[in-house]
Amino acid sequence: MDLSVLEAPARVASVRVDGASRTRATFLASIINPQLAKERPETLEGALLATRDIGHYLKEADIFSIVNARLEPSAGRDGDVDIVFTTKEKGRYFLKTSTEVGNNEGTASATGHIRNVFGGAEHFEASVSAGTKTRRAFNGVFSAPLTGTLGTRGELSAYAADKDNSSFASCTEALRGAKVAVRSGYRRSGQHEMGYEAVLRHVGNLTESASLSIREAAGQSVKSSIFHTYVRDSRDNAIMGTRGGYLKLRHEFAGVGGDAAFYKVEGEATASRQLHPGVTLSLGARAGLLHALKGQNTLFPDRFQLGGPQSVRSFRQNSLGPRDGPDSVGGDLIWAAGASLVSNIPRVPHWPLKFHLFVNAGQLDSLQGAPSLKDAVRASISQPSVSAGVGLIYAFDPVRVELNFGVPLAARKSDGFRRGVQMGIGLEFL
Repeated sequence: MDLSVLEAPARVASVRVDGASRTRATFLASIINPQLAKERPETLEGALLATRDIGHYLKEADIFSIVNARLEPSAGRDGDVDIVFTTKEKGRYFLKTSTEVGNNEGTASATGHIRNVFGGAEHFEASVSAGTKTRRAFNGVFSAPLTGTLGTRGELSAYAADKDNSSFASCTEALRGAKVAVRSGYRRSGQHEMGYEAVLRHVGNLTESASLSIREAAGQSVKSSIFHTYVRDSRDNAIMGTRGGYLKLRHEFAGVGGDAAFYKVEGEATASRQLHPGVTLSLGARAGLLHALKGQNTLFPDRFQLGGPQSVRSFRQNSLGPRDGPDSVGGDLIWAAGASLVSNIPRVPHWPLKFHLFVNAGQLDSLQGAPSLKDAVRASISQPSVSAGVGLIYAFDPVRVELNFGVPLAARKSDGFRRGVQMGIGLEFL
């Protein structure tokens, strides 16, 4: 190919987007104009680069199912060209009903989605669900791009949930909240989210056996907080990765009004590496700290919980850490770590069923009464609850199912350990 043809004069006279009848011209201009200014297309090469970049962002907007481009001679000056995109807009309305199993819970849900609400790639989604642990839930989210590159979006959401905590605490918990957030970047290279959240929590429906701690936690509380979350995900598969890693960090400060006053930081990370064809080593870790402010004690809805088939296996769900009688009351200091060796089933490596060996360790503690944070961390690390075992993993997209046989190797007297067979279903595992 003669590359000199790329230097031929070809000034872009105009850009047209055909088929975008429900999309605002001002929104299209916010995508197109920055690319023309960046490339300053005066040659055929510049025109092709501008066409590529504009086409990329039109697809990124997630409002077109078809985006095709061509160059046409302009009706104006000789040598000028027009960039013409032929598009087909995606359906505006979407409704789905489903029955799902995940995070050790079964749910039935209905989800409605409106795409390109006001012609600027805005999206509105609402869902209602009923489940075995979260008895009822509603979530409504409106999002819109804030920049022409579509890498930054604003989000406004409202939600409600009624959770049954009776499997680990003698109560239910009702949540009614709203959140406003700005999200920037992409998960593959690093995504930031900053925002404000206000939540009304109600702990109620106490059983006759409820402990004094749960009775003191009963009633309403308001959390008013600002937060920042960073996520980076380079895994080749979120359910059963063989390479790459995942990192999530979250900071939250509550006390801008409301009853709760705390600083909360938590992080989790996973990494996978193939040791041999069909054999993968997966490592995971999680840690968090909840520090009360204004001389207050931490509240039950804000505390961490630990234990179960998705965190420290061979222990019952949320059964590690501080207890009061039959109730797990949660903790302020949490850590957990795990290692899994995952291998294909012999002779059927293509099956989504895998074999794995695992070792998990972790602990959950209260900072109340601790001499210092340093002493509390040292004590927590020196007295871990540990388990090990073998099992089967089934990748049932989009969830992962595990059937394990494990035993606790070390446990505190108050831990709810579980020897033998345990099943876990969910999206994230240690």
